Amino acid sequence: MVDPTSDLGEDVTEETAPRCATCGTSIMNDPDHRVLTWIEDSEVQSRHFCNDRCREKWDPEQ
Repeated sequence: MVDPTSDLGEDVTEETAPRCATCGTSIMNDPDHRVLTWIEDSEVQSRHFCNDRCREKWDPEQ
């Protein structure tokens, strides 16, 4: 897993890059991507989004 708090570096490939939790698009080269993080059951959880619109559409219950 790629560290959600770090910038995407050269060692990240299209296959290992995080994907948008809403549409599934890779955020590999997306300068507008967003990351939502929170603590749940003493563990860090995160979701990546390709933009604010996908972030707003995301349903955490799905």
